[in-house]
Amino acid sequence: MGQLVDGTWHDVWYDTNSTGGAFKRTTAKARNWITADGSAGPTGEGGFPAVSGRYHLYVSHACPWAHRALIFRALKGLTDHISVSVVHPDMLSDGWTFETDAHGATGDTLYGLSFARDIYLKDDPKASGRVTVPILWDKEREMIVSNESSEIIRMFNSAFDGLTGNRDDYWPEAMRGEIEEVNERIYHSFNNGVYKAGFATSQAAYDAAIDPLFDTMDWLEARLGTNRYLMGDTLTEADWRLFTTLVRFDLVYHLHFKCNRKRVIDYPNLWAYTRELYQVAGVAETVNFAHIVRHYHYSHDTINPSRIIPTNPVIDFMEPHGRG
Repeated sequence: MGQLVDGTWHDVWYDTNSTGGAFKRTTAKARNWITADGSAGPTGEGGFPAVSGRYHLYVSHACPWAHRALIFRALKGLTDHISVSVVHPDMLSDGWTFETDAHGATGDTLYGLSFARDIYLKDDPKASGRVTVPILWDKEREMIVSNESSEIIRMFNSAFDGLTGNRDDYWPEAMRGEIEEVNERIYHSFNNGVYKAGFATSQAAYDAAIDPLFDTMDWLEARLGTNRYLMGDTLTEADWRLFTTLVRFDLVYHLHFKCNRKRVIDYPNLWAYTRELYQVAGVAETVNFAHIVRHYHYSHDTINPSRIIPTNPVIDFMEPHGRG
C-alpha cells in the first residue's frame, strides 16, 4: 500500500511485527461530507454541496472498499455527475499509480499526476498516513472530501437525490440499528477477515482469523435461507458492503489468502444471492475481474514472491439465480 510520512513516500504494505503476526488496518483521516445544501455532516467541515460535476472519485477496480463507492455511484444515477479516475491494478514500490498500460486504467484524468500519493500531497503537501482509495475529491476547492468508503456511500445514497430524482434508499432510517449490527459483524470477520487471514504471518494469527470468517459465512448462508436480502425483502447498504467481498472470494481470497475451507459456490444461498446482486442493473459494469485477479497476485510479493498469476475457474455470475 505504501505510506506518506511528512510528505515523503515509504514503501509499506502492512505491519505485523508489533501485532503477533496479525494484520491491522488503519483508519481514514479525511472525513468531510457532501450534503444537499453544503451544511456540515456528522464529521469534518461544511462547504461541500451536492453539485453536478464538482466532485471526482479516484478508485481501484481491485479494491473492495473503492468498489462500494463505484456501485453506489451507479445505483444512484451519479455516473453523469461524479467523474472517475481508475488506478493501475499493480501496486508495487510506488503504491497506486496512474499508469495506463492495463485495460480499464484511466490515468489521472484531472491533473495528469503519476501516483495516488500525489493527490494526497496536492491536498496537503505535508500529508502523512496510508495512501488508500477511494478518494473523493472536490474539484472546486481542490481538496479531499473523504477517503472513508463507508461514509462516501452514505453521501451518495442521499445527498444528490434532489439533483437526480433517484430516491432509492439503501440506508433507511427505521433499519439503521440492525444494519449497523450486521455491518459490524461482516466487516470484522469477513470484509476485513479475509485480509486478517491472508496477511497473517503467524499460525496463531491465521487461526484466529479463519474460524470467525467461516462462522460468518455459515451464519450468512442460514440468514439468506429465510431472507431474500440481509434485512429481509429490502436491499440495503449491508448487502452491497458484503457483495464486494463475495464477488472476489472464489477468484482471489480462496486461494491467495488461504481462505480455502469452502468457496462461495459451495453455499447455495450465498451463491444465488451473489449472482442476484451482480445482475442488478449497473452493477456488473463496476466489476473488473482482470484488475482484481492481477492486483492481488502480482502486487503482494510477500504472499506470492514469484508474481505468478494463476489460472482461475470460469465462474458465470450471469447464471440465473432463481431468487424471487
